Amino acid sequence: METDAPQTTGPAIPAARPPLQVRMFSPILKALVSAGVPLGYNGLITIRGRTSGQPRTAAVAILPRDDSLWVWAPWGEVHWVRNLRAAGRAFITVRRRPKEEVTARELDEAQRVAFFRDVLGPFARTIPLGAWFIRIIDGVDLNDTEEAATRTRVFELHPVR
Repeated sequence: METDAPQTTGPAIPAARPPLQVRMFSPILKALVSAGVPLGYNGLITIRGRTSGQPRTAAVAILPRDDSLWVWAPWGEVHWVRNLRAAGRAFITVRRRPKEEVTARELDEAQRVAFFRDVLGPFARTIPLGAWFIRIIDGVDLNDTEEAATRTRVFELHPVR
């Protein structure tokens, strides 16, 4: 007998959670970035919630490189990653610039290895303590790009023209 009911393959996998210190500092970072305080490459990403449809905002590092913008989630399948994957587009805000609408393309694992090797790694090494910060705070060793690509998520963003 056929049915139109959705098939389930098991319980839903819960969203990943950043470390406690990151969860505690995140609202402060979000407030500072919202107020226009220059905090390096940190900005805000606002994405339509995949369940509620309501806008959800998170503070993220927005890395400009070549003609693209990149955002990455060191802790994997966090809620903003799931929302961005479902929506395919978002608004980003950097400092006091107007919100900019972007489309998002998620990188597969091989593309993430290339991102860590060719984009984030070289970039972080140009910033004093950049690679150290990413290793200590984000828990990502830029010298082990395969492991980094396994547990992180990366999106390439392009402005909507």
